[in-house]
Amino acid sequence: MGRRVLRVADRELVERVAASTGLTASEAARVIDDVLAFHGETTEEFVRRRHAEMQTYGARNAEIFAALSDEPRHRRVAAPQLSERQLRRIVYG
Repeated sequence: MGRRVLRVADRELVERVAASTGLTASEAARVIDDVLAFHGETTEEFVRRRHAEMQTYGARNAEIFAALSDEPRHRRVAAPQLSERQLRRIVYG
């Protein structure tokens, strides 16, 4: 799963973030791109990423799917409630 390459078109936003944080304009643009990419994840991308992260730390599927049934609803743009079956289809195809 690759990261999307975004380019911040809003120079005013870059300048504002740079001025308020002490970052250079290029650093501010990278931070903005990273935040936009994070919030631009589809529900499917989010579920796959979180499943892989939780597996990495030793969580079992029952625990993972219980957590994933709730987590997407608390994202910036709330996803619909997903059943365990829907989550499994996202993860395993």
